[in-house]
Amino acid sequence: MKRLSIKDARNLRRRNRSKRNNLLHPERPRLVVYRSNKHITAQIIDDHKGETLVSASSYDKLIKKEVSKAKSKIDISSKVGTVIAKKAIENKIKKVVFDRNGYPYHGRIKAVADAAREAGLKF
Repeated sequence: MKRLSIKDARNLRRRNRSKRNNLLHPERPRLVVYRSNKHITAQIIDDHKGETLVSASSYDKLIKKEVSKAKSKIDISSKVGTVIAKKAIENKIKKVVFDRNGYPYHGRIKAVADAAREAGLKF
């Protein structure tokens, strides 16, 4: 059995910190953000039922035209945040717990959260 390195263990602790917070709010689904070098993905997950309720990403066909016009990755992230919030409100989801998935809360992660708040989601 392979042991985790110190770096991997630290990253797992950081990622699981916000999931632990979700147990305190069973009525709220979790807005999870995943970031790669080129793209960004956001999902709203109900952990208690074990299903994804809403998702949006920078490589969706619906956002492709807006993404191609964007000047920076932060602009793309804010568009993804707006889309995920609109889809959530259409599905009658108004309050979520934000899960930054271990990433620092600045740059693209902050852009997704701010755009979702401006579009009507409550954290």
